[in-house]
Amino acid sequence: MIDSFELTKIAGGVLLALLVIVAPKTLIDLAHHGGHGEVVGGYKLPEPSAEAAAPEGGAPAAAAFDPAQVIAALATAKPENATSTFKKCLGCHSAEKGAASKAGPNLWGVLGRPHGSQADFKGYSEAMKSKGGDWTYTDLVSFLHKPKTFIPGTKMIFNGVSDPGELADLVAYIRTLSDSPQPLP
Repeated sequence: MIDSFELTKIAGGVLLALLVIVAPKTLIDLAHHGGHGEVVGGYKLPEPSAEAAAPEGGAPAAAAFDPAQVIAALATAKPENATSTFKKCLGCHSAEKGAASKAGPNLWGVLGRPHGSQADFKGYSEAMKSKGGDWTYTDLVSFLHKPKTFIPGTKMIFNGVSDPGELADLVAYIRTLSDSPQPLP
C-alpha cells in the first residue's frame, strides 16, 4: 500500500521531469530570440473597429456610415429576413395596431409619425420630444443604426444595427407595420 509520503514523492518526480523537459527549450528560446518570437498558429483576435479606436487624446473616430446606402437598399430589402432582428425590439416595444405601449412606444405606424408623439407613451426623453419633425426613412435608418448618436440624450438603450443589409431589412419590416405603408423613397 502506498502512503501519502510515497504519493508526494511520485508527484514531485513527475513535476521535476516536466521541468527538465520544458526548462531547456525555454532557456534556449530566450537566449536565441530574446523571447518566444512570433507565435505561429492560434487564434487571431479581430482588430478593433474604427469606432472603438480612439486617436490620442480624443474621442473615438467616427465610422463612415451613409444612411443613403441603406435607403437605396430598401427597394430590394426583404422584410421577412428581419423577423429575428425585430424580436429584439419586442422586448420594449409593441407592434400591433392599437396595442398599448410598453417600456418604449408602440411601433405601429411609426414612419410618418412625429418624433416623440405616441399618445399613450409618457416616457420620452426631452431629446426625443424636442427633436421635431416626423419619422422619415433617413431618421429611422440613422436612429436604428446608432440611437444615441442620432438623438443624444435618448432613453433608448439599444446599441443599434451596424450591418447595412440587416438594417435595410429591419426598416423594410417596420414599414409594413402600418395600415398604409409609406411609399419607398
